[in-house]
Amino acid sequence: MGAQVRIYKRRIRSVSATKKITKAMEMISASRIVKAQRQVAASTPYAEELTRAVAAVATGSDTQHPLTTETEKPTRAAVLLVTSDRGLAGGYSANAIKAADRLTERLRAEGKEVDSYIIGRKGVAYYGFRDRKIAQSWTGFTDRPSYADAKAVSGPLIEAVRRDTAEGGVDELHIVFTEFVSMMTQNPVEKRMLPLSLDEVTRQVEKQERIRPLYDFEPSAEEVLDALLPRYVESRIYNALLQSAASEHAARRRAMKSATDNAEDLIKSLTRLANQARQADITQEISEIVGGASALADASAGSD
Repeated sequence: MGAQVRIYKRRIRSVSATKKITKAMEMISASRIVKAQRQVAASTPYAEELTRAVAAVATGSDTQHPLTTETEKPTRAAVLLVTSDRGLAGGYSANAIKAADRLTERLRAEGKEVDSYIIGRKGVAYYGFRDRKIAQSWTGFTDRPSYADAKAVSGPLIEAVRRDTAEGGVDELHIVFTEFVSMMTQNPVEKRMLPLSLDEVTRQVEKQERIRPLYDFEPSAEEVLDALLPRYVESRIYNALLQSAASEHAARRRAMKSATDNAEDLIKSLTRLANQARQADITQEISEIVGGASALADASAGSD
């Protein structure tokens, strides 16, 4: 029975070491969520106002521009998927990948070819394992994205939008990321970035009871849209990266808290089993001592 007690103690030490790691990761994620939330709150108003400005230019002119004009028969679309570089975040990356798969299937059902752009090692590994073609990928910054990262991602996407489809360009640009709702709720969402849906922006303005201002465009509305196009895509991607980073930290904190709680329960269970084994060992030793004493007493009585 002594060997059994040693096995339980060894397992308790192992689980305790794991618990320390999961607890540390939980605390790190919890501390990073606050900063990520602040960045999301700071970037969202800029992205929304920039979208309204683009809508104002589009509705105030007859300029045909890829930022606001839908192709009559779109044939190609680009899908940007945002996942994580690291694991231990529950179903965070898996849910985003499933949302991207559903979007890709829908676009292909509409007769469109889909080019996949991936952010995060988890998404790259998923597509690579299944031999799916990736137009371009980026890794190494999903938990702490910067505006420079968003700018690097948006460059190839903007070039694809500006190119003709016969030369490998795309008619539509979609993004799939995880929207941060609260510490307990993060939802994978898919949105079309280009061409911009003017009706949706108009509804948002009317919902907020805001009066749209009148603009004069210099030198021309087309050149204004050309200047706004990269800033619009960059701001939207940056906001999506920040939302995804906050969601990743929240999902990892929740997963690590669950792992820590499970480790505590396992330690309690193993401790109880170790105590039972030790008690059985003590009981057996007492029984052996009593048995030995009884045998000696019987032997002494027989010799007398």
